[in-house]
Amino acid sequence: MFWKTGKNQRINFLQRSIDKLITMLENMNLHDLKYVLGSKKEIITRNLLAGIARGIGGGIGFTIITAIIIYFLQKIVRLNIPIIGQYINDIIEIVQKTK
Repeated sequence: MFWKTGKNQRINFLQRSIDKLITMLENMNLHDLKYVLGSKKEIITRNLLAGIARGIGGGIGFTIITAIIIYFLQKIVRLNIPIIGQYINDIIEIVQKTK
């Protein structure tokens, strides 16, 4: 039945079939499957480097946030608020002693 149709109809049918196949393959995320089934050495290397980068980024971020907090705490101490100022001054002294 398929081959008895006209040439243009067969070409259109094949083109639609190819388009459906391409869409199905794109939806299957074959590039993710290739990554999982790929070289184990490459996967380990990539994940190791990603872990190191995350660790360094976390350390730098924590250091910056801590420095900002200490800076603002020192500003609060200079305002001489009676109870809060003494408490924050004690915290700053403890931090500076551990350096």
